[in-house]
Amino acid sequence: MAEVVLFHHAQGLTLGVEAFAAELRRAGHTVHVPDLYEGRTFETLDQGIGYARETGFGTIAERGIAAAQSLGDDVVYAGLSLGVVPAQRLAQTRPGAKGALLIDACMPVSEFSEAWPADVPAQVHGMDEDPFFADGGDLDAARELTAATDRAELFLYPGKQHLFVDSSLPSYDRAAAELLTGRVIEFLNGVR
Repeated sequence: MAEVVLFHHAQGLTLGVEAFAAELRRAGHTVHVPDLYEGRTFETLDQGIGYARETGFGTIAERGIAAAQSLGDDVVYAGLSLGVVPAQRLAQTRPGAKGALLIDACMPVSEFSEAWPADVPAQVHGMDEDPFFADGGDLDAARELTAATDRAELFLYPGKQHLFVDSSLPSYDRAAAELLTGRVIEFLNGVR
């Protein structure tokens, strides 16, 4: 079974993020969920983004990198929206990375290295009309990633919701979240 570090989104380590991690654990995987906000959660995405901006996006990302340092090398890095930044950076730059799960966001590969590592499989998940994902450049970055390697897959879900996998938020989409969770578990079951 896979070992996963899951980085939360801009609203913090919500009950919905914990519930998603619990689903992966029930499937037999070890899941670490570091709290990059030091106990803070936010009612709205705007409030969470405001906190990240005030704290510094770089500081938040560095907290994620530091949290992963205590883990072994054979880890799958997963991120939800803002959490994609440390997840993708680690997947692209940390030797031994076993995979990347990029949910609701994707950075250009060139942000962290010249090319996607040939031995690191990836999945990118997002809603096809999510203004943050589809219109913010993330979908373009995801398409570039999947065009650059045959080890990456892009999954688009119908809808406009951002953070659709978090069951504690109004943006939760049960059908899409269940489909995503099944795909993520299948991915993790195949990690070697």
